[in-house]
Amino acid sequence: MARLALQSSDWVSVDDWESQQADWTETVVTMRYHYGHIAAQYHHSKDPPTNEQPASDVPQLKLLCGADFMDTFKVPGLWMDDHVEEVVGRFGLVCVSRGSLQPDRAIHESDLLSRHRQSIFLVREWVHNEISATEIRRALRRGHSVKYLLPDSVIDYIREHNLYTQDSEMKNKDVKLRPLAMQAIQD
Repeated sequence: MARLALQSSDWVSVDDWESQQADWTETVVTMRYHYGHIAAQYHHSKDPPTNEQPASDVPQLKLLCGADFMDTFKVPGLWMDDHVEEVVGRFGLVCVSRGSLQPDRAIHESDLLSRHRQSIFLVREWVHNEISATEIRRALRRGHSVKYLLPDSVIDYIREHNLYTQDSEMKNKDVKLRPLAMQAIQD
């Protein structure tokens, strides 16, 4: 779907590495992979620069997310602290505002996020845009149109593969989110 959505872009690329993995992949593992891939293209070390020694000639990799995603850092057991530490501290975060969510407050209320405040870039939308992947999936599940919210090729792909319907969503109704299941195993 991402490849279809970006087929007209000449500056954004798609890498299917994560979708080719046998199991769910932690965000930090995916970021390490992509950083290593980018660094190799520039013939640099595959290790991201540390906060103590940032390398200005090394390409930067940031996690782009909405404020709703950043709020997931507060969900008990969903993220391991050392993963949040690495994602935010070593790579960085670009967080787009979302409606009434307050990313400044989320940063203030978290010691870990506050410690890495200089690595978190908040993007405030001048025109409020409540469109998110969650809202699009909800609209599809309810049978509402998402025309003009997604490229037609992506809508066709979703329909062809019967994604985000009430039936497809019910298949996973009682399945515990993979990170929470992993946490339960470790405890």
